[in-house]
Amino acid sequence: MKKKITIEYQVLESAKELDYADNELLNRAIKIADVAHSPYSQFNVGAAVRMDNGEILAASNQENEAFPSGLCAERSVIFYAFSKYPDSFITEIAIAAKHIGTLTAEPTRPCGACIQVMLDAEKRGKKPIRVILGSANKIEVISSIRDLLPFSFENLPLKK
Repeated sequence: MKKKITIEYQVLESAKELDYADNELLNRAIKIADVAHSPYSQFNVGAAVRMDNGEILAASNQENEAFPSGLCAERSVIFYAFSKYPDSFITEIAIAAKHIGTLTAEPTRPCGACIQVMLDAEKRGKKPIRVILGSANKIEVISSIRDLLPFSFENLPLKK
């Protein structure tokens, strides 16, 4: 038996097509990318999350000489969010990247490790987390982290 997986996502020509709240979140991700510590790759990534309590938190990637012991922006902000607001949940995440100071032409998608952490955050909140991927040429909006990782760790025993 063969099965097929497809995902549906929205592609916008510019941030002008986003509503105010989504634009604010994306701009926070773009701005925080400027303070990434990426002396080795020169690839700065910023991520911003909106919590269900209305707070917006942002973080950037942090590289280290002992590569790959740095941390991606997405995991940095998610771990920070749940440390600061352990009883809240993430509703949206925006991600943007700059290479040598310039916003990338195409959206930068999260790595596999980040997607798994993001999916765990989605499961924790029991609601989809919207993903907004920004770039100079277009914006991609994905309705749920699950769309990025349809085959995730589903059989792990979790405390309820």
